[in-house]
Amino acid sequence: MQGPANLPSNRPWPPNLRERRWRYATFFSTYLYQGLIAGFSLTALANAHVARGADAGEIGLHAALAGLPWTFQPLLWGPLVDRAGHGRRRIWGASAIAAGHVCLAGLFLAPGLEALALVGGVFFLHSLFASLLDTVSDRLIMDHVPASELGRMSACTRIGFVTGASVGGALFASTLAAWDFRHSVLLLLGLSLAAALLPLLVRESPGDPLLRPQAGASRIAGPVSPSFGRFLKRLSIGLRRPAALRLLLLCFGLDFAFALFEVGFTVDLIRRQGWDPLELSRVQAVLTLVSGTAGALAIGFWSDRAGALPALRLLLFAVAATFAVAVALTATEASFAAGAAILGLTTVMPSLVIVALVPALMQASGRRIGAATEFETYMAALNLGSVAGAALSGPVLALTSPVVALLLVVLVCLAGARLASCPSSILRHRPA
Repeated sequence: MQGPANLPSNRPWPPNLRERRWRYATFFSTYLYQGLIAGFSLTALANAHVARGADAGEIGLHAALAGLPWTFQPLLWGPLVDRAGHGRRRIWGASAIAAGHVCLAGLFLAPGLEALALVGGVFFLHSLFASLLDTVSDRLIMDHVPASELGRMSACTRIGFVTGASVGGALFASTLAAWDFRHSVLLLLGLSLAAALLPLLVRESPGDPLLRPQAGASRIAGPVSPSFGRFLKRLSIGLRRPAALRLLLLCFGLDFAFALFEVGFTVDLIRRQGWDPLELSRVQAVLTLVSGTAGALAIGFWSDRAGALPALRLLLFAVAATFAVAVALTATEASFAAGAAILGLTTVMPSLVIVALVPALMQASGRRIGAATEFETYMAALNLGSVAGAALSGPVLALTSPVVALLLVVLVCLAGARLASCPSSILRHRPA
């Protein structure tokens, strides 16, 4: 397959996405930026609220608010990014970063940690623009990264995100406990802006202007974009295919089951088993960092070597086995030791699934017109599952125990592994 990623570039400066080193550096930085904010909001801030007395329902609502815009990502931004011309996509990404920082500055309006509703609203607004940046990044990856490197690029973005989330979770857990809330917000703004510098400065091609696309840029991108109505019609036909519907159900089911367990189990560790929220944030950060760096890199190389679907199939079997062990440990009621073991097992494995899943989803989406929108639809199913699981974690935990969520993860992973063993069931064409 030929594309912009395969064209030679004899101009390494200014930095541009035709240069392999700049591709990896830029997409790593983009997801480092996203991860820093997620670590602040979904780990450090959430655990601090639990320590102040918030229950699973309130924490689930906070996570759901931050995740809700991602569920509408394909409708909000997919067509806009897909139909944008060469050079214009990066400009949309830079605009999303600027608007996101304006939203984060709204945290200064909150009197402190106790303003959970206001803080949740700020992160909802930020997620609107973060999802635009994510859509731009995914489309640029599909445009500029060769198919043979999608596994490694998936690992690169995952490493960026978990590094940011781990550093953000651990660092801001400390600052929220020791500093005034506004000082933590100021540090968040400074670090996230530093992480966003490369996405702001690296161009798509050497000749692209920095601040605005060159005249006629929309005509260089390849085929002429169809009208908006025809674009949506073609997209809806593609997403109604049985293979696409199976992928959508798998994406929703995976993150629904993971979130249902994770939120409820975190609250259970702090409330029933007596874990300190600061120490829990640090342990979660370390586990996520290990699995999302060394683990993600190994999965990325393996996916490129073995193929996206074989790697995904074996990984889903491994996750199912891991959560089955967690079910057995839960039944022992060995309090702290069992809790620590379950936390380790269930934090490390799920974070690797997305690394193997993304190359398969990009294969299913292809590189045609509408590819970003189709891919973001699959990712939106993941996010919708996560939002639904987080929102329902409180009621489910009140009626049952974390074992039910653990068993659900096992069942969904086994079903996903079965689908991945038959490429024709989830891909348009059988991979070579």
